[in-house]
Amino acid sequence: MLRLFPFMIIPVILYSLFAFGGGVIAHHDVQELLKIYFTIPMFSGERWQVTFGDFMILLSLSLLFIEVVKATHTTEKELINHALSMLTFIVALVEFITLKGFSTSVFFFIMMMCLFDVIAGYTISIVAAEHDLGLGKAGTD
Repeated sequence: MLRLFPFMIIPVILYSLFAFGGGVIAHHDVQELLKIYFTIPMFSGERWQVTFGDFMILLSLSLLFIEVVKATHTTEKELINHALSMLTFIVALVEFITLKGFSTSVFFFIMMMCLFDVIAGYTISIVAAEHDLGLGKAGTD
């Protein structure tokens, strides 16, 4: 069941909830909401400020890694996952272009990770399928 689920939809949904809840409905500037941060004390004595936008990008990168690892399998479920990943990218692209509060660098990076998920998923699946079927040119050095 989890193989069908495109994990990159999680940051898109979280950002959408964040933008609609704080930006659009409550009339807050989403750019300001993304700058909300907490600090982590470092051994050097400095304090590292982590923003909500930083957290969203870290979450997206982590989920992108999981998606790339999932793409190495060549089952029918992975093809459905790739199609759902494409749909996730299209939804993110439409949100980025048309909706207020989505034209931020953070959401742009999330959207680009969705695109990388689609491209990497199809590319890795094709290469893995060629390897599984023995279609590669073996011994042609």
